[in-house]
Amino acid sequence: MTMTRTTTEKNFGKDIIESGLLSIVEFKAEWSGSCQIVAPIFENLATSYKGLADFYIVDIEEEKTIANAYAIMDLPTILFFKNGEVIDYVTGLTSKNMLKEKIETALNGTKR
Repeated sequence: MTMTRTTTEKNFGKDIIESGLLSIVEFKAEWSGSCQIVAPIFENLATSYKGLADFYIVDIEEEKTIANAYAIMDLPTILFFKNGEVIDYVTGLTSKNMLKEKIETALNGTKR
């Protein structure tokens, strides 16, 4: 069972901006090799942090408005939202350890 959810322009505000939990959003495209490499890592982390953070996926091909709003240029881009604001991000290929570190930092309330 997948722990990540896809969000759309219609639901983005309710899912991420209004959420009380840490929301981690991966902006991706099916054609991106880097996105395919990061996908299982992202899914694994979503399972590990269930109940502590919400994990979402935005397909930039289908949700151009959201991608443009956050000036997504590199894939994948992972944005960390808390209280409706972007508090951290990662672009391109990244390791599971780097993502875990950023998640832990975000959950503990310290900004980098």
